Amino acid sequence: MPGFVLLVHPRGDGDDAKRVGFTVTKKIGGAVVRNRMKRRFRALMRDQLAQGGVAGADHVLIGRQGGLERDFGQLQAELTKALAKATR
Repeated sequence: MPGFVLLVHPRGDGDDAKRVGFTVTKKIGGAVVRNRMKRRFRALMRDQLAQGGVAGADHVLIGRQGGLERDFGQLQAELTKALAKATR
């Protein structure tokens, strides 16, 4: 099971910008843990969204249990796979 869920919602407003959002619930941990996970997500999307993703869509990463302990390289591979699947 990946450390996140990726939701992609096309806006349909004619703007080709790729927007990003992050959410991590309190079930994952306290504020320090949630903020650390969001920082990791920001770093992932900064690297990956330029090459992948859907133009004119909102991309939302939802943090899951175990995502913080997961290796960063593994998260990158999972995000690459998820973005490729979303563009199909």
